[in-house]
Amino acid sequence: MNKPILPLLSILITSIIVCSCNDQTKVKGQNNDKEKTTNETQTKQAKADYKEGTDYLIYDRVRILDKAGFSEPQEAYSLLLPKGWQYQADIFWNQPGTSCSGTYGKLKANSSDNKYLLEMYPDKLYSWSSDQQINQFNQQHNNSSNCSNREPIDAENFLRNIFVNEELGSPEIIKVTPNEEVVRQMQQMNEKSMRELQQYGAGQMQFSQTAVNAELKWPDNTEGLAILGVTIIETAVPNVYDGTYSKIFTTLVTKRTLFKYPAAEREQAKNQFSVIMSSIRSNPAWNDAVNKFWKDVRERKHVEHVGRIRIMDEQTRRMGEDAINKGNERLKTMDNDMRSWEASQSSQDRMHTNFIKTIREVENYRDETGKYEISSSYTNAWSRGDGTSFVMSNNPNFDPAFVFQDQRWKEMKKVND
Repeated sequence: MNKPILPLLSILITSIIVCSCNDQTKVKGQNNDKEKTTNETQTKQAKADYKEGTDYLIYDRVRILDKAGFSEPQEAYSLLLPKGWQYQADIFWNQPGTSCSGTYGKLKANSSDNKYLLEMYPDKLYSWSSDQQINQFNQQHNNSSNCSNREPIDAENFLRNIFVNEELGSPEIIKVTPNEEVVRQMQQMNEKSMRELQQYGAGQMQFSQTAVNAELKWPDNTEGLAILGVTIIETAVPNVYDGTYSKIFTTLVTKRTLFKYPAAEREQAKNQFSVIMSSIRSNPAWNDAVNKFWKDVRERKHVEHVGRIRIMDEQTRRMGEDAINKGNERLKTMDNDMRSWEASQSSQDRMHTNFIKTIREVENYRDETGKYEISSSYTNAWSRGDGTSFVMSNNPNFDPAFVFQDQRWKEMKKVND
């Protein structure tokens, strides 16, 4: 009768141990749930403590595609826009032989509440001559939205008399400031263009360039920042029959940009505009392919004057296809994950930064992907190390790694050069 006692005792002890372990597991699970709930509560509280748009602003890089010039869409340029903005962009080509041949781009972006607007307009080209017969011919053939017949005009007069009235709804002009740094850069680029044109036998040429920044105001209590540059090319063309000269003027209006915002948010708007403009990066592979195409066209037009006009059109078409195909091959070799070119600026991109330096200075910041120019109006900047997402803030206590519970956010280091 005493034999069963030991097995029963063993079963009882085992049951006690199992129950004890189950109780400990239950407590541990409850602790994990409690810790998770605490973390979620802390995250929600952290996000509640910092307001997006006031304490920080997230910028995402958007990439603009050329869907017309190549056999498949290719990236033309990229820029940073505040998170949540909507945008529409287009790259369009006017083929060689048309009245307004060239490659043009435009972009329109706005905040989700439509309080902020960014618009980048395509270049405009005007022609004029001291010979009225040439003017009459141009008036009949140059009537596209981007090219027309008009007397030469500088940047400030274009802004006051054309841009503001014909495209911006006639706002009040508060201030117009010449931008000498942009002018110097335009001069350097124009000197390079002149050397090329002279190789094709161009006559006596003179370049003049002007650039302005402007502050505007509309009756609905919105304000805007506008920028643009103008190059005027004056060419003397000899008349071989009577020994006289006629003058041809070509006016190129470029970098026309408007940033519109509520008047009460002027300082925040200037910060945003500075970040956007200094973030523009052109794809060098796309740029090279486009520039080579139009250079080949110009060289073939030069050959046209020595007896090949009847085959010029076909040869131009073949040159264009060849340049585009070569461009495709180069573009395909790009590693989309390692866009080192987005961490540096071409001379064209530099002009955008120089335009906004009169509004906000820029400073150099570095992360693991490279160096970036960021508006000096922000004291802190973070990135996720992907070249795509950035956070700007003036709040010394803000830390996106904690607020967003994402350790990929790393503070960028300010560097001297």
